[in-house]
Amino acid sequence: MKKHYGEIIEYTLRKSGYNISDLARELGVNRRTLYNYFKSSTLKRNTVLQIGKLLRHDFSKEFPELFVTSEFETVPETQLTFNPQQVQNPDESLVYKTKYLNLLEKYNELLTGLLATA
Repeated sequence: MKKHYGEIIEYTLRKSGYNISDLARELGVNRRTLYNYFKSSTLKRNTVLQIGKLLRHDFSKEFPELFVTSEFETVPETQLTFNPQQVQNPDESLVYKTKYLNLLEKYNELLTGLLATA
């Protein structure tokens, strides 16, 4: 039976108690991408390595064909801290929030119009 990389990683993540949003942020991807990883039967070696280092989990046990234990040596704490400036600056966040709210209002108007004509 072939290994399902995504399922193994998801199990390890949930077992560790690590927050999915935090992991996505530190990987520089969104949550949807992580969920896509979980559904994928194979993943790039580098992706598994990054996740393993962030979770502080040695995936050489699950994937001995890809890794050796020394690749998962403890990552210094300074590399694991989240820096909000790496994701986006606060001004940019406000712009996207405003756009999102405007879209929600337009969507609500469309739904209201459709319900009124039905």
